[in-house]
Amino acid sequence: MSDQTNNLALPYILPSQAQKHVTHNEALQRLDAIVQLTIAARSATPPPSPVEGACYLIDASSAGAWAGKSGLLALRQDGAWIFIQPRDGWQAWFRADARLRVLLAGQWQETGLPANGAMHTLGINATADTATRLAVSAAATLFNNAGNGHQIKVNKQALADTASLLFQTNWSGRAEMGIAGNDDFAIKVSPDGNGWQTGLQISSKGIVTTPNRPLVRAFLVAAAATPVNGTQTGFSQLGANQGGFALGDTLGGTLGNRLSVPASGNYLLTLNTSLLTSGGHSASLVANGTTVLATSGAAATTGAFRQSTTGMASLVAGDRLSLLHSGTAQFEFGSGKTEIVAYLL
Repeated sequence: MSDQTNNLALPYILPSQAQKHVTHNEALQRLDAIVQLTIAARSATPPPSPVEGACYLIDASSAGAWAGKSGLLALRQDGAWIFIQPRDGWQAWFRADARLRVLLAGQWQETGLPANGAMHTLGINATADTATRLAVSAAATLFNNAGNGHQIKVNKQALADTASLLFQTNWSGRAEMGIAGNDDFAIKVSPDGNGWQTGLQISSKGIVTTPNRPLVRAFLVAAAATPVNGTQTGFSQLGANQGGFALGDTLGGTLGNRLSVPASGNYLLTLNTSLLTSGGHSASLVANGTTVLATSGAAATTGAFRQSTTGMASLVAGDRLSLLHSGTAQFEFGSGKTEIVAYLL
């Protein structure tokens, strides 16, 4: 029979042994060091003022009182050193760098995650919870390929559910892209995280729409009239309209209102005119009363005719559009007659 245990090398109390308490106490000392093993530090030589009960891992370059004992554990007990040979599979908490390590093939290695593991939550430098089961706080997150391409898959259960990417500022939503509430892909934005506007939408059939792109068809609901030379006419009704076009300040009487531009940018502009007669005239689409954007006109004629002119102009949010008349001509006003079409490119 051996005089010590196989795994922890604890001494047995042998038959007819004198001073059995010595053997028993030695076993307790070893257990006190090995169970819940904590390594105070790695060192090649004994520390100058070792703490009672502290355990040290002796480095390969051992010297002094520890010479020739590389790889052993040095336990300080009752003013002396007890040396313990660790075995593969032992675990220890390394206090200096707050790491848990396991001894494998003579090397203390950090314990890692299993090759195939399942967990309910995972926080990487962050706190995960039952709603956000994976939380990452980092300067960047890399999803790399494994030899070919790479896909990030976001799956929802039902049509009315949401599968999207949400971008936030200080935890308040500012932009979202994905399929939310239907199967149409959309990009939405918000100034405050509450009200949302769709900038781009692609249907499941591939049809692309821009529901908030500024566009308008504006006209004046009025009887045929001959504007006085130098007079401006405006608009009283908006046909197709999205993106915030609105009627602005009035031009007085039955002349309508100027059209207010909702957003800055380059606009495609079309001026359509319908005339019954002309004594020689021009009609110009103007911004803020003076800046000419598009013009159509004709010499004197007695027959009815239509004209259309298209141009592009850079407009600023708040610009006011109207028609400036010169010469003499009788215009037909209304939808499909004298009107303008504006579209933000």
